[in-house]
Amino acid sequence: MRSSARIGLAALVTLSATLAAVAAVPRALAPAAGGMWEVSQSASGHDPTKLCVPSPEVLAQFEHRQGRCTRVVIRDSGNLAEIHYTCADGGFGRSAVTLVTPRSLTIDTQGISGGLPFHYKLYARRMGNCGAR
Repeated sequence: MRSSARIGLAALVTLSATLAAVAAVPRALAPAAGGMWEVSQSASGHDPTKLCVPSPEVLAQFEHRQGRCTRVVIRDSGNLAEIHYTCADGGFGRSAVTLVTPRSLTIDTQGISGGLPFHYKLYARRMGNCGAR
């Protein structure tokens, strides 16, 4: 194999491993599953937003849920995952996602959205699987 081909193959393997690490579900959130989640700023679940997500760590970017963002897990221990994300539109955030039960999460999130700071706490409940579209 030529030297340039080996370097290219090594770069591809490294990139693939890096993308897999970024896309991996944090161990702290592994007991939870994707599906239909209700997210509210009230612990009682008042006036929830319903979201169908492939994996619970997607809820970490609730403020930018419509954005194209990349997520990086910066802490993963016990029942807590801290996730930093950066979006194509310039917004970003950092969220501490706590697994209360496999069907219940709290999310303390802060960052910049639309050029302005945000900081709030969310309560998320898994309602079941996503409906057929």
